[in-house]
Amino acid sequence: MALTKNTIRRSSIAAILLATLFTLCRFYGQAPSAKPAGAQTRLALQQAISKMNGDSLKVSVVEVTYEPGASSARHSHPCPVIGYVLEGVLRSQVQGQPAALYKAGETFYEPANGVHEISANASTTQRARFVAYFLCDHDTPLSVAAAASEQQKEHQ
Repeated sequence: MALTKNTIRRSSIAAILLATLFTLCRFYGQAPSAKPAGAQTRLALQQAISKMNGDSLKVSVVEVTYEPGASSARHSHPCPVIGYVLEGVLRSQVQGQPAALYKAGETFYEPANGVHEISANASTTQRARFVAYFLCDHDTPLSVAAAASEQQKEHQ
């Protein structure tokens, strides 16, 4: 059977999704098939993503820790991001959307190039920690300053 571009693209996407699954399973200390009696599963997030070039997909997984009261400057991510809060409470607002609080165990999705007006620890006494999964189809920094990201949009 000859491999077509679509077959290779689908295989690449499947490999990336499997790698993400195994990363999550390793993070939680269980193999995907290991289900102790009484174990429960839940769909944490299901999100359609915009069309991407499957020939050059790359996943980056970043752990972010905000100390009590800490925050990031305005920025954006050139690639879609899926986040999972490990501990604490994350306060976030992407331009044009309402502000949101994400607690430990909750997930969030950010489309490519959304400008973060707020990305901060909601607590002044406890740290907040989350994992961000970036899915990129081109070489790019994972995070860019808001002014730079807005100029990037103008040139596209």
